[in-house]
Order: sequence, then C-alpha cells, then structure tokens
Amino acid sequence: MTRRKLLLGALVAACSTAPLFAMRARGGEAQEVVVFAAASLREVLQKVALTFEKRHPNSKVRFSFAGSQDLRVQIEQGAKVDVFASADWKHMKLLADKEMVIEPVVFARNLPVVVVPKNNPAQVRTFADLPKATHLVVGAAEVPIGAYTEAIIAAAERLYGKAFHEAILARVCSRELNVRQVLTKVALGEADAGIVYKTDALTMPDKVQIIEIPSQINIVAEYPIAVLKAAPHLDLARAFVKLVLSKEGQKTLAEAGFNQVGKQRTK
Repeated sequence: MTRRKLLLGALVAACSTAPLFAMRARGGEAQEVVVFAAASLREVLQKVALTFEKRHPNSKVRFSFAGSQDLRVQIEQGAKVDVFASADWKHMKLLADKEMVIEPVVFARNLPVVVVPKNNPAQVRTFADLPKATHLVVGAAEVPIGAYTEAIIAAAERLYGKAFHEAILARVCSRELNVRQVLTKVALGEADAGIVYKTDALTMPDKVQIIEIPSQINIVAEYPIAVLKAAPHLDLARAFVKLVLSKEGQKTLAEAGFNQVGKQRTK
C-alpha cells in the first residue's frame, strides 16, 4: 500500500507541475507586436524595429504596409493591431472619433515632390513643366498622397491659371491606392511623372529624378502614430511608439528624409 501511495503521489505531482512547465515554455516565445503603417514608412520603420527587437529580445515586430485608408478599414473591421502609423490625420481621426486609439501624436513630417523617370523623356524640369507629361500618375483621392496631390493641383490653379490646372487633370492616366504604386510606375517608365513623398523618391535615386514643388502651393504631410486601445501587447506597443518619438527614433527618421518633430500633442 505504501508503494502504491508513493506512485500515486508522484503521478499527481507530475500532473500538477505540467501546466507550470507549459506556461514557462509559452512565456519563452517571442511576443509579436503588430504595426500597421503607411506604405511610405516601410524602410524607416523596419530600421526602427531592428533597434526595438534588440532592446526587447523576447519580441518581434510584424508590419503591414499599405495605404492608410486600407489599414484604417482593417482596424475598424477588427484586425488585431498594436500600433497604427498613418500618413495623414484624416484616417487617424476617424479611429480616434470611435475611441479606438490612445492619444495620437505627430512623429514625422514629409513633403510631396514630383518624380520623373531618370531619363526624363517628357523633359519635365520644373513643376511648371508638368503639362509636358503625357502620362501623369497620382494617388487615388481617398489615399493621403492623393488628397495632398488634389490640394496641390488646386493651389496650382491660383498660381499658374485655370489652363494649367485643366492640362494637369487631362494628363492623369492612373490613380493608385498607395504612394509606392505611384513611385513604381514612374520608376518603370510607365508614366512621365508622378507625385509622391520626398522620402519615397529618395529610396530610388537610380530610377527617378526629384522635382521640388513650389513652397507656396505645397503641403506639409503630417504623420500621426498611436497605440490601439485593444492592442494585444499594450506595454510593448507603448514602448515601440516611445522609441519612434525618442531622439534615436527621430534621428533614424531624419536620415530617411523625414522632418523631425519630437513629441507633439494630440491634434
């Protein structure tokens, strides 16, 4: 009987400690921080993620890069996301109005520019030359770069006249769903010109030329970032945003061509 009791006790002990070992094993697995970010942030946030993962060895950053409007819709439909970084305030504010994000702040600013293929077949050398482009590609109206483009073209009418405005609109051959699609079409020579963010153009120096847009009609693009209220990894999400806003994060953004802003209040 004594031997049976000992065997039974050992079995009970083994069963009771099994969940503990399982919990420890699960605790050792990397926690995946999901970041939804505008397409124009691809390279720079991937660099920030490398620093983040070194500082948080038990974590892994997984990105989804797309147009801010697409990412916002996915979040509204229940996507499990920790951090959202938008290329404009419109889509961040729509989430804020639904109380789905926590204290959005501006972490970067950017400038739209005109890009032309490296060989510049249409000989577009200034913004005023834009009507020379037979095929102009821009962002769709619902995309941040598309909205900025529409505002720039509207302002251009005041500067260059109605005929200039109409000539540009007549040359639009394609409206893309994110800024990288605009850049790619120009880089491949499928369009004579396009309007993208300066930081995007800087990623393809061997494929495109940059033409500045006059400051009196250009628009500064603000990028807000926020932690989702339903973030599966709230503490890590906050740590990622903190790194983006830190001096080190801002330096990485500046090296990619973004304007540093530091911490900002909610808009």
